[in-house]
Amino acid sequence: MNKLKAILFDLDGTLIDSEKFHFDCWNGFLSQYNVALSFEDWLSNYAGIPLPQNAKSIVEKYQIEVDLESFIEKREQITVNGFKTTDINLMPFALNFIQYFYDKGLTLAVVTASPKADVEAVFNRNGLAKYFSLFITRTDVTKSKPDPESYNLCVSRLAIAKEQCIVLEDTINGVKAAVAAGITCYAIQGNTEAHQTLSVANQVFLSLADAKEFIVQNTLTD
Repeated sequence: MNKLKAILFDLDGTLIDSEKFHFDCWNGFLSQYNVALSFEDWLSNYAGIPLPQNAKSIVEKYQIEVDLESFIEKREQITVNGFKTTDINLMPFALNFIQYFYDKGLTLAVVTASPKADVEAVFNRNGLAKYFSLFITRTDVTKSKPDPESYNLCVSRLAIAKEQCIVLEDTINGVKAAVAAGITCYAIQGNTEAHQTLSVANQVFLSLADAKEFIVQNTLTD
């Protein structure tokens, strides 16, 4: 591939360790309906999927009699409020990875299925927005991952050739979106049981540190 000019990051589970946060938000919200998800169920069936889609699935599965639009609105407000008041840890080695490639002059962007309000709350709190040139959120597109729209929009706005970009993702929906957009995708997943599912990615790594080592050793940057 050509020398890298941009790295496009997924957010939840790739840059920030937020899956437990989202899981806790869901269970706190669902307790009023006497519904409880297991963390294994969350990771297998809901992680990496946009909240409205998860809401529809949960309402149908557990036969919750509610107005879906209102249900989604209330649930999304819990996430926004949580991100504004909760420190969400970065994924292991994320800050080192970001700083290293930022200092190398690469363009960094975030492409996420989370809405704009969530993303703004996260980066206002953690102070890392300065490293990123662009944020593409669910609010910016009509079709979320696994549709390639968000990644196509990102490279278009950055005006950087797809051959000079890589995507970092942690879930199959994200990987499918990047692959469908025709962009090299590295899956970052510490759970080795998920590696077979993620094998459609160009490379699968246990951590961002491993991905960084691969990029450096293969002189993929100037």
